[in-house]
Amino acid sequence: MIIICEECGKKYRIDPSKIKGQAASFKCRACTHLIVVSKPEPPPAQSEIDTRPTLESITTTIDNRSTAVTPEARQAAKKARRRSKGIGLRAKMLLLFMVVPIILMAGASLLYLWQLESMSDLLTRESSRFVNQMAEEKIADISVGVAKQCELYLLSHPEIIREDFNEDMGFKTLAAQKVGMTGYTALYELPGSDGVWRTWAHVNKKIIGIDMSKLKKPLGRNFSGFWKVYTGVRKGKKSQGYYTWQDKDGKFRDKFMVCTPIAGTRFVVAATTYMDEFTGPVKLMQSRAKALTDRARLITWAVLGITLLLIGLIVTVYGHRLTGKIKSLTNVADRISVGELEMEVKTTSTDEIGELAEAISRMQDSIRLSIERLRRR
Repeated sequence: MIIICEECGKKYRIDPSKIKGQAASFKCRACTHLIVVSKPEPPPAQSEIDTRPTLESITTTIDNRSTAVTPEARQAAKKARRRSKGIGLRAKMLLLFMVVPIILMAGASLLYLWQLESMSDLLTRESSRFVNQMAEEKIADISVGVAKQCELYLLSHPEIIREDFNEDMGFKTLAAQKVGMTGYTALYELPGSDGVWRTWAHVNKKIIGIDMSKLKKPLGRNFSGFWKVYTGVRKGKKSQGYYTWQDKDGKFRDKFMVCTPIAGTRFVVAATTYMDEFTGPVKLMQSRAKALTDRARLITWAVLGITLLLIGLIVTVYGHRLTGKIKSLTNVADRISVGELEMEVKTTSTDEIGELAEAISRMQDSIRLSIERLRRR
């Protein structure tokens, strides 16, 4: 074993087997200091050995203020640090400053977009309903007005017969008026004993006087809706409703028709037109509102993505610097714990990290002074 003189630091190699009794003494050849050597006790059993790195388990040579550390002590300190490592500070920062904000901001964005879409749907739906209601009222007013005009004309011209309704320009001008851009009014008669419905004033001369039920073939499955509104005046009440009509280009479009009986006669005035002539601007507004909603959604997600990217970048950079300083101080503390007391504690931080570095430096000086006192004794 190695014995060191407490006065001058000279080293001697002593064979423990040559020590008789419990202790022996000799004088230092350099300074004549009396050195007392105790016979070492036999090593404990393997199960009783404490494997934690301490100052007592490390073989050191103190010469002035220098210390030598065994590789086994360093390895033990590293293993102890690895065993105690859990979730890192950087991972916790990413969790608190990225994952939680992502959840909160995404939830707020989804709520905002949902409210925006709900408001847009509500406005377009209510505006469409309001326009449809106004269009229906306008068509009904036209039907009632034309019926009243035809009633006055027939009272002032009792000689006119139904076969001449479409030839008399004065009567036709009243009975077949324009409704909207493509709509019109027409005059037809309630069925007689033959049960046939016939039209006597119309913009289309081909259907004058024909059996209107024959339109079932060209209209096909859409005939039932038209026929229901057309014949809904059997009891002398006004009839109105929607039906589908086929254009000349083969397209089917929804129409709205109001049928008003002419008081004191067997005739009925029908006013009809395509509803999209009134609801077209509303549908255009709906498409624009949808485009604006989609744009707002895109902008919201873009802002959210950029914000999260900036947060992630800031947290990553700051977390890397912070954990780097902590790792550096941890490494210094580990090296001090295995006896490297000359380590320089470097830090430029003025926050809590700087305070921690100063505390480690003070601990290093305290351990060094303690060893100096032990060396003097």
